Amino acid sequence: MPKELLIGILSALIVLVVTIVITIVMDRLGLNRARMEARNLMNEAQTKADNHVRQATLEAKTQAYEIKLNAEKELKVQRKELQDFENKLGRREDNLSFKDANLVEKEKEISKKQRELESKKASLDKMESVLQERIDVQLAELERVSNMSVDAAKAELFDVVEKQMENETLAYIKEQEEQAHLRAEEISRNIISLAISRYSQDEVVHNTSSVISLPNEEMKGRIIGREGRNIRAFEQATGVDLIIDDTPEVITVSCFDPIRREIAKLSLETLVQDGRIQPGRIEEVVEKVRKDLNQVILKTGQDTLFELGIGKVDKELVAVLGRLKYRYSYGQNALSHSVEVAHLAGMMAAELGLSQKLAKRAGLFHDIGKGLDFEMEGSHVELGVRLAKKCKEHPVVINAIASHHGDTEATSAISVLVAAADALSAARPGARFESFENYIQRLEDLEAIASTKEGVQRVFAISAGRELRVMVVPNEVDDLQTTKLAREIREEIEEQLTYPGQIKVTVIRELRAQELAK
Repeated sequence: MPKELLIGILSALIVLVVTIVITIVMDRLGLNRARMEARNLMNEAQTKADNHVRQATLEAKTQAYEIKLNAEKELKVQRKELQDFENKLGRREDNLSFKDANLVEKEKEISKKQRELESKKASLDKMESVLQERIDVQLAELERVSNMSVDAAKAELFDVVEKQMENETLAYIKEQEEQAHLRAEEISRNIISLAISRYSQDEVVHNTSSVISLPNEEMKGRIIGREGRNIRAFEQATGVDLIIDDTPEVITVSCFDPIRREIAKLSLETLVQDGRIQPGRIEEVVEKVRKDLNQVILKTGQDTLFELGIGKVDKELVAVLGRLKYRYSYGQNALSHSVEVAHLAGMMAAELGLSQKLAKRAGLFHDIGKGLDFEMEGSHVELGVRLAKKCKEHPVVINAIASHHGDTEATSAISVLVAAADALSAARPGARFESFENYIQRLEDLEAIASTKEGVQRVFAISAGRELRVMVVPNEVDDLQTTKLAREIREEIEEQLTYPGQIKVTVIRELRAQELAK
């Protein structure tokens, strides 16, 4: 038993020793491996460090080389600039030396001329003194011979010279005035001829009727309506005459007022195209066309200003300008006439060195009052001046409006040019004819008589002035007053107007009751 125990102990000791030995061996083997790895890492680090050093050294050498090249380039540029500057200084120094030499020469010449002048001045002074002595001797001799003092002789000589100069001056002034008048006439003729030749305006032929084509003959019956109610409603709403004759598929709209005629023409075309022709529809279409025409009038004024290149204008003035498209004077379209006057006045102003824009503006607005004399009392000159002042127009424009017919004195050259351009435009062959203007004036006077009455809503002169239709407000005028009003209008027409034939006065009082079913 003890022997087995001893053997076990020895075995355990042997195992322990072997284990310790093996552990020591393994530790040494691991340490060697770690050392080898560390050595390898150090070698790699050293290699990388050497590579980085070599790379950094190479980059530093490259940068140093580039810096050296740049420095050499900059040095060459600076040397070249320095050389150019030195050359420039050398040339400037040479110029200064040349100028200095010239100045020295000029100073010598000036000194020489100064000495010569001093010498001549001394000789002149000597000659002056000799001449003065001789003059004194001659004056003394003249005083002795003429028994007159020097002052008296001077006074008499001045009187003779003054009278002679006065006569010569008057003759010269008269001659220059005559030449100026002749020259002014020649220049004015040239300017007017040049302006007329540079501007060409088509003449507008004005008619008092418009022809409307119909799709078929049946449309005439629909326009007339049952017992003529449609045509009566149309004429009452528009104030025109519808002439329906034997001409196939044609209806003529006749009226002296072109705005009314345009409204009637557009309304009738709309009704014919729509096909619904009845009194209620007629009034609706006429009212819509009237509103649309107001927009067309405003656009016409704006387009005219754009065409002439005229700047900012008051909106009210633009609207009145557009109405001139439908206004005629002696058969001449007022808007075309105003545009023509603006062009002529502008061309003449340019020839004279005046403001062309202001001359065009004054020429365009010189007849602006004709866009208002349909509705307001007063001449177109008075109405135009009033409107221009209200819209704060230029004083030259206001004066041109007031003076273009000679009612007021012109205060500027542009006003004179506008008056001349107005006369030129009116004098163009075929531009105007007197009889038509008289006819228009007669119809306007006819409507004006009825328009002044109380309770009158609208007045239309139709049938070429042979009939006057007066529409009254039914709530203000009763049936008895309607008859009385017709008689009063008839009596005033007979007293105030001269006219051929007869004029029928028709006063219309129409009461309408309208309710809306909801």
